[in-house]
Amino acid sequence: MATILFNITNGTNNATKATLGFMLARTAVEEGHKVIIFLNADAVSLVRQPVLENLVGLGTGSLSEHFEVLKKASVPIYVSAIACEIRGVTQEDLDVSSCKKVLPKTLFNLSLDADRTFVY
Repeated sequence: MATILFNITNGTNNATKATLGFMLARTAVEEGHKVIIFLNADAVSLVRQPVLENLVGLGTGSLSEHFEVLKKASVPIYVSAIACEIRGVTQEDLDVSSCKKVLPKTLFNLSLDADRTFVY
């Protein structure tokens, strides 16, 4: 099976595209692939509890449902430290959602190691 990186850049500004990335990551996990998620730009806001609990995309489902499946499958979810700082995402937000804050070079290295990268 493949290692697939999902680089999600859309947040509440485009709920459908943001949840589509999570929906397809969930599908890849259910198909037996190794999945890694990296949230950057506006997508870092997705880890805030009110957003996580309430965001639903048009035809792409509930963010919280996809997130729970990914969390149970121990899918690592990385978030851009710079995007978090700019958008006010706190360590508490990250702790609640079990995400890890990293520097941009992590995205670069993850993309080199992945068999495929999808961007949403």
